[in-house]
Amino acid sequence: MTETTQTRQAGVRRSRIAQAFTAADGCRRKAFIPFVTIGDPSIALTEKLVPAMVEAGADLIELGVPFSDPTAEGPVIQEASNRALAAGTTTDDAFALVARLRREHGINTPMVFMTYANVLYSYGLERFAHRAAEVGLDGVILPDVPHEEKPEFDEPLAAEGIDLVSLIAPTSHERIHSIASDAKGFIYCVSSLGVTGVRKEITSDVKGMVREVRSVTDVPVAIGFGISTPEQAVQMAADSGGAIVGSAIVRMVGEHGEDSVPYVCEYVRSLAEAVHGLN
Repeated sequence: MTETTQTRQAGVRRSRIAQAFTAADGCRRKAFIPFVTIGDPSIALTEKLVPAMVEAGADLIELGVPFSDPTAEGPVIQEASNRALAAGTTTDDAFALVARLRREHGINTPMVFMTYANVLYSYGLERFAHRAAEVGLDGVILPDVPHEEKPEFDEPLAAEGIDLVSLIAPTSHERIHSIASDAKGFIYCVSSLGVTGVRKEITSDVKGMVREVRSVTDVPVAIGFGISTPEQAVQMAADSGGAIVGSAIVRMVGEHGEDSVPYVCEYVRSLAEAVHGLN
C-alpha cells in the first residue's frame, strides 16, 4: 500500500467515525451506539441485526469479538461470548462479517470491534491491523490494555488508519488528561465501576469526567456501561456526545435468539430517538 493510498484510506475511516457525531450542517450531534456480540447465537443473525439497527437509527455499531475471558464484561455479555464461541465463531469470521456488511449490505455506518489484547496477539498485531483496514473497520476498543501500554497496539493500527479508542473510567482521575490528549475516533467514557451490565441508577460524576476530557481535546465522548432505558440514555448523552448500550441488547438476543431482530430493532429505535431528540 502506498503512503498516499494509506493516508487517503485513514482519512475515510476517521471521517466515518466523525460522521456519527456530526450533523448535516457540520455541527456536533448526539450519537447512539448499540453493541452486539458477533456470532451470538450465529453469524447469520449478527448479519441481520447490524443493518436492522442502522435502519432503526444507530449512528455507530460496536461489535464484540468473542473471547474466552472477557474480563470487562458482566455475565450477560460473557454468556453471549460463550454462545458465539460454542457456535465456532472466529476472528476471521468477524472480519468476514464486516466485509460483507460493507460490500453486500452497503453499510457505511462506522463499525468498531470491542475485544481483548490476546485476540490481537494470537492473530498477530500487524496482520490484525491490515485485515481490519482491508474489510473497512473503523476502530478497536481494548478494555484490558492500560494507557501506558497503548503504543504497542496503537502503532500498527494507526499505520493502517484504524483508531484505537481510549477508555476513561471513574477511577482514571489524574490520568484523564494524558488519556484524552492522544485519543482518536471517540473516547469511551465508562459510567460505572465494575463490569458491563444493566444498572438501575448511574451515580458516577460523568459530567466531571467529560468536563476534564473537553479541557484537553475536542474528540467526541460517548458514555457506556449500565445504560438500559431511554431516560438513562438521554441523561448520559446530554452530558456527552452520545450513549452506548450493550448488555440490554445482548440480553434480548439471548432471550429471543434467531427471532430477536424485531425486538432489538424496536428497542434500538426507542433509544436512538430519545438520544437524537437532544439534537
